[in-house]
Amino acid sequence: MTIEEIEDLKYPIGNFEIPEDVSVENIRIWINEIAGLPEKLNELVSGLDKEQLDTPYRPEGWTVKQLVHHISDSHTNALLRFKWALTEDSPTIKAYDEKKFAELPDSLLAPISLSLDLVRVTHGKWVILLENMSMTDYEKTFTHPQSGYRYNLKQSLANYAWHGQHHLAHIENLIKREGW
Repeated sequence: MTIEEIEDLKYPIGNFEIPEDVSVENIRIWINEIAGLPEKLNELVSGLDKEQLDTPYRPEGWTVKQLVHHISDSHTNALLRFKWALTEDSPTIKAYDEKKFAELPDSLLAPISLSLDLVRVTHGKWVILLENMSMTDYEKTFTHPQSGYRYNLKQSLANYAWHGQHHLAHIENLIKREGW
């Protein structure tokens, strides 16, 4: 595979770009993507068998199972980041090593049903929070300790909406390529 082909497999919907201007309509679209992710993810993976779940979505990439568990880990952290930003003055969040998380026994051995349930519950709570935030709330920020970048919650919402679609595309593309 060429470098370009690997990049296309890594970023099937393109790289995330931090939006400069965010409208109320953008926020509504991103909330809808967050709200719809649990059902889309469940539908996408529910018919896959153990061998399919243990298939990497690209060479040297995570397996489908690891992707499902990663979404659960990442979006659980996202909900907490939103809550910290809403209740503290521009907190520095706790970063985590997503690659090491994906190698832990729960990501390698646990049935995906556990993470599918956690994504459903996390997103259910998160959507209630998002739908009841004011535009002022969306301006609140947190700082990422590794990059030092200060994200506002509008940008973070855009990022996590992209993140869910990004990983859905990984799985969808694998299913198409393999003819499952």
